[in-house]
Amino acid sequence: MEQGLFRGILKATALLVALVFFVACSPKLDWRTVQSPQERYTALFPGKPDKLERKIPYQEIELLQTLEAVKIDDDIYSISTIQLPANQGASLSKLLSQLQANLVDRAKASGGEVIIEDAFYKTTDKQRSPTKDYFLDLKSNGKTQQQMRVRWINRVAPNGDNWIYQISVLHTNAGTSNVKTFFTKEEYENFFSDFSPE
Repeated sequence: MEQGLFRGILKATALLVALVFFVACSPKLDWRTVQSPQERYTALFPGKPDKLERKIPYQEIELLQTLEAVKIDDDIYSISTIQLPANQGASLSKLLSQLQANLVDRAKASGGEVIIEDAFYKTTDKQRSPTKDYFLDLKSNGKTQQQMRVRWINRVAPNGDNWIYQISVLHTNAGTSNVKTFFTKEEYENFFSDFSPE
């Protein structure tokens, strides 16, 4: 009788292990490498991103902005790309400052927190370059509503054009967790560490 009980427990354990293995092999995040040769980058997205393009007015010209994004539950993973022609290179610093100020000022105006940290990214030829990560806590009525991690990267193409990348994850229905601690989880870190511009 003890052998029958032992076999029953062994079968139940094997079934449980198989079930856990099956669930572990069926993740919610379907990581895939996305190559965007027109925008000059390779990225790792947690699902198939949608892509849209639009022209945005800036000073007396229109700039092409491309956005690739995917929504997974309460998170929006996105990469925005702006191509600044070589003859407009003098306005690069101002454009980057405006992009950053739009989000940082919004977070501060909501009463939220902004944390800026040194970070690194790697190019497609495996060179490490410095950048900064911005961790934003956006509040409404004194409560955290959204949290965001964003980084901006500028790269100069061989023809002199500047490519501005905004890599971000926006988390809605945010709780009270620390924004920096929240975004250092593996599912977010992969998205940032595996973005590689040319």
